Amino acid sequence: MPTAVPTDLSDPAPLPGIIGSGGAMSAVYRVTRQVARSNASVLLLGATGTGKELIAHAIHTLSDRHERPFVRVNCGALSENLLESELFGHIRGAFTGAIDNRTGRFEAAHKGTIFLDEINSTTPQLQVKLLRVLQERELERVGDTRTVQVDTRVIAASNRDLLALAAEGTFREDLYYRLNVVPITLPPLRERAEDIPELVTHFLSLYNEQNDRYVVHVEPAAMEALKEYHWPGNVRELQNYVERAVVMAPGDELTCDLLPEGVATGQPAAARTLDSRGMDMATLTEELVQTGLQKADLEAQDMHSQIVDRVEREVIAQVMSACDNVQIKAAARLGINRNTLHKKLKQYGLDGNSAK
Repeated sequence: MPTAVPTDLSDPAPLPGIIGSGGAMSAVYRVTRQVARSNASVLLLGATGTGKELIAHAIHTLSDRHERPFVRVNCGALSENLLESELFGHIRGAFTGAIDNRTGRFEAAHKGTIFLDEINSTTPQLQVKLLRVLQERELERVGDTRTVQVDTRVIAASNRDLLALAAEGTFREDLYYRLNVVPITLPPLRERAEDIPELVTHFLSLYNEQNDRYVVHVEPAAMEALKEYHWPGNVRELQNYVERAVVMAPGDELTCDLLPEGVATGQPAAARTLDSRGMDMATLTEELVQTGLQKADLEAQDMHSQIVDRVEREVIAQVMSACDNVQIKAAARLGINRNTLHKKLKQYGLDGNSAK
């Protein structure tokens, strides 16, 4: 049966399948309903784990395209050549291994919606082709000269500031403006602590059913700790902790001792390690100077990116060590895709010898 589309497009009530009714999310729900019935491109912004894919799917479900396909593509999980073929398709013989013609994701989503996650991971060369699809509604499969017309609504998502990337020259400014017709920023979990009890209840129900358990109570001190925690991994991190508690609980109550130590202290494990080593901003700056950077350079505009890269490298190295260099486990703990982690390991010259 067709999905019913509400008539009150300004309704701030929670969307189906999305948990949280606090004020921070009400604005997201309102804009989502307002934009859903249009054909405008939407850019979803927010940190990893804030629920961008859920909002993208809600936009599709509430739109006039809801009976057509919703196609998701993780742009950060594939190399440039593979991503181009995935998006636009290819013809037989276009490259080594292309033994048959293949329809791309844009064609597969014709009359429906395509969700381009981690759009910031695309190369400038691929961005040119994406811009053409957005502007002209047409494409060519890899290796083909025939033009294919497509009517596909585009929703993109990024956990990076695309305008800042455009200023750096790594993201096309014209593509940014084509995608950013209607921006929706998803708040991090630390800014919507009022939704945590509802989220915990939802995840308890989910993992009780999956694991045949009966953890139905939450110790008040545990709930307070969950509400006070900073949540660098956002909803995905909360979901992981609740699942762990359900599996490990000896009784029917989620208690503080079932939560990671960092939740009780209000500080992620990686951050505690950095603090214990004295890796504060001043120390990082001094270490960068000692490795050959001049103070004048540090005072220039790239100082922030140099320091952020160093902190990111330290955090990834520590998480990899804690996960015995198992990339799947480390990616899950960091809240990123394994392919993204692999790229970071290569970028920072870290040893990611286990891909299990």
